[in-house]
Amino acid sequence: MILYNITVNISRMAEQEWLHWMRTVHIPDYLATGLPVSHKVLRLLTEIENEGTTYSIQFEFNSLEDFQRYQDEYQADLQQKLHERYKERYVSFRSLLEEI
Repeated sequence: MILYNITVNISRMAEQEWLHWMRTVHIPDYLATGLPVSHKVLRLLTEIENEGTTYSIQFEFNSLEDFQRYQDEYQADLQQKLHERYKERYVSFRSLLEEI
């Protein structure tokens, strides 16, 4: 199993609207690709004092090939939609993990 983790620190002023958009639009767009088999949305509890709240959005893929297909065909467009909507109100990084 491959876990694609997107860690996002979102401005507190945009947080609730962002969370609603993630749950009702953005995550369904990911799932509509048919490639992730499950997802989770987690909030970081051990936050250092900063200007936002940190979340981890995780998508599970059955194989590295499925993730690679997602990356080749969908990732740029989905990332662009997030950036256009929330630019200058978030920072993020991505990591790819393999379940052992």
